[in-house]
Amino acid sequence: MKKTNVKIVTLAIFMTTFMTAIEGTIVSTAMPTIVSDLNGLEIMNWVVSIFLLMTAVSTPLYGKLADSFGRKPVFLFGIAIFVIGSSLCGLAHNMVELIIFRVIQGLGSGAVQPVAITIIADLYTLKKRAKMLGLNSGFWGVASVIAPLLGGFIVQHLSWHWVFYINVPIGIVAFLLVLLFFKEKKTSSTSKLDLKGTIWLVILLLSLMFFLQELGSGISWVIMAVLAAIILISVVAFFKVEKRAQDPIMPLSMLKDREFLAINLITLLISGVVIGFEFYIPTWMQGINGTNASLAGFAVTPSSLMWIVGSFLIGGMLGRWGIKKTYDIMLALLVVTDLALIVVPIYTPFWVFCIIAAFNGIAFGAITTASQVRSQVIVGKEDIGVATSFNTLMKYLGQTMMVSIYGITFNTIIAHQLSLHPGLTQNMMNKIVSAEKAKELAPNLVPQLRQVLFAGLIGVYVVSLIVIIISIILNRTYKDYQKV
Repeated sequence: MKKTNVKIVTLAIFMTTFMTAIEGTIVSTAMPTIVSDLNGLEIMNWVVSIFLLMTAVSTPLYGKLADSFGRKPVFLFGIAIFVIGSSLCGLAHNMVELIIFRVIQGLGSGAVQPVAITIIADLYTLKKRAKMLGLNSGFWGVASVIAPLLGGFIVQHLSWHWVFYINVPIGIVAFLLVLLFFKEKKTSSTSKLDLKGTIWLVILLLSLMFFLQELGSGISWVIMAVLAAIILISVVAFFKVEKRAQDPIMPLSMLKDREFLAINLITLLISGVVIGFEFYIPTWMQGINGTNASLAGFAVTPSSLMWIVGSFLIGGMLGRWGIKKTYDIMLALLVVTDLALIVVPIYTPFWVFCIIAAFNGIAFGAITTASQVRSQVIVGKEDIGVATSFNTLMKYLGQTMMVSIYGITFNTIIAHQLSLHPGLTQNMMNKIVSAEKAKELAPNLVPQLRQVLFAGLIGVYVVSLIVIIISIILNRTYKDYQKV
């Protein structure tokens, strides 16, 4: 039997990482054009959220399948589904069709991302693994830098359909490389798929994600109460089923390990902090600094670039300090950068945000990669796929949860501030957040509106500070391990 060509398979993994990573940002860039073409402003958020939902709910299932039946068939299946979903999205004639096809794309993404990381764990020794996972994370950083430029170019010179079609050739090449050069021993699993556990887990995740998605949206309290009840029932049912399952989809023994649980809860929280930084800083740049839309997004670019550096450094840090001290240092760095955002004056130069972004990126990259490496080490080899998928799931849950909490905080503060300024309206706030639309406002109102916006943004970063402090406390709840 021929051996796996590690370099070519690794290249294929990096290609799939880039393909799935670029998807979120490039679609956001093209969204105004898509909405104007397909006429679906009121449901446009579902184009993004349904992709995240499907990715999140399917990751644990794919992780278990990868452990039971082998990485290669599950990985190839995920790439194929993602490519099919991308092709269909490009062919969509209306917003409803696009949302349905994004479901298919998300189900493919749910396999590609965690299984790719699991294959890296199989191909590389522990010392090399941290570096390779760091390089893999680096492709996320590169994608986030390239995506806005690429998305703008595609929309301007081609059509929004190519935002999705661009995945097709990348996916096909990656599929062929894995098919031809990844040699895996055939796995003959005698265990049955934990169908009951899978069903209850999907119900739990879907209801939880919908609950978080609609939190603070003004939806009926009856619907929210029903969703909360479904979450509670599915949690109880899932744990009961998993205790009795012969081969559970999520071995509860993993969650009993304090270190594994703490590391993944920190992943959940810090993934939320990442979203808070990357989502609201461009708003700060446009709404307060008056920076144009193109340049505003580049205020967070240093974070993406330094994310790569943090990912590369993590191998040495884990070897020298261990996971606990590494987390302490990186979380302390996040406290400093977040405090900087809270105390800076309302009119702060663009370059200051670039410096804050750079240090944030180092911490984000280090924490994310460290959690992937350590999650795989803690569990047995037979559970690496499940552990990796669980870690990926925590990222998506953290993003969804914190986007909702930030939104509620931001909107509540804005509403309170507007009540203190009778001459200001919500419609004015909608304009001030766009450097272009702000020109339509009366000049004498702009400083007041910026003060209101500033208060809302500071509230967001106060919440981030609380989340980081909770992460530091969680990092004290387990014993350290021998350094790698």
